[in-house]
Amino acid sequence: MPEGDTIFRTARNIGRALAGKPVTGFRSTFPLLTRFNDDTPLVGQTVDQVEARGKWLLIHFSGGGILTSHLLMNGSWHIYRHGERWQAPRFNMRIVIENSEYQAVGFRVPVARMHTERSLARDLRVARPENNVLSEEFDREAALERLLGGPHEALADALLDQAVLAGVGNVFKSEICFVQGLHPFRAVGTLTREEAAATIDRAQKLLKDNVLEDSGDLIVTFRGQQRRTTHASDPSASLWVYGRAGEPCRRCGEAIRRRIQGEDARVTFWCPRCQRMPDGSDVDG
Repeated sequence: MPEGDTIFRTARNIGRALAGKPVTGFRSTFPLLTRFNDDTPLVGQTVDQVEARGKWLLIHFSGGGILTSHLLMNGSWHIYRHGERWQAPRFNMRIVIENSEYQAVGFRVPVARMHTERSLARDLRVARPENNVLSEEFDREAALERLLGGPHEALADALLDQAVLAGVGNVFKSEICFVQGLHPFRAVGTLTREEAAATIDRAQKLLKDNVLEDSGDLIVTFRGQQRRTTHASDPSASLWVYGRAGEPCRRCGEAIRRRIQGEDARVTFWCPRCQRMPDGSDVDG
């Protein structure tokens, strides 16, 4: 599933292609989006803003409509110049927004809805800017209180809760816990306030490090930029623990462990030597 860094880069690129320019074409396979466009044509409107809120992408139109989309496991947005060959099959197209220069194409997007500001405020699934780790409006202190408000929750599960820290996904969950030296199955209530605050700071830093760029204002299509949490120049050493079950820890050499965690059965990775429980024990995978 695309995490907050991926959605942030996607929103930035779509914004560069569409923002401030009149829409010249819109089509979708979603009946409700088509109905909205029939009632309130988007052609002729301007894209005012494109933003990321955690794992949600929001496209704001000048007529007041806000297209929200969630990519879940397999969705993606691409940007093409007119005449450029699409890099995904046309039968996977779900949404197309065009202007005189570019097409923004949503492939296999599973969730999409048109909102107004009022209806968006009522939709509790879409993160608020102050909950979004990558937003300039991110409220660190409020996030800390939300995290500490679930003392019996396992730390990794709490980090995945989009109502706590919008944007953190399964990869970052394991990586944050490792970098902080905290066991992912440790109950939040066993953390000190300082440890919890440092964990939030680390989450913000790791995600922000993965949306930095050196491309200036270039419009690029994100199709797989490698996520990095280590400082290694070797692409094969870009992550500390995620996806590395059985491999040696990059710090101590102990074999990385893997275990299913939480109600959604998400896979968690950790080092049993670097990340121990407060009593010095480890959870056997």
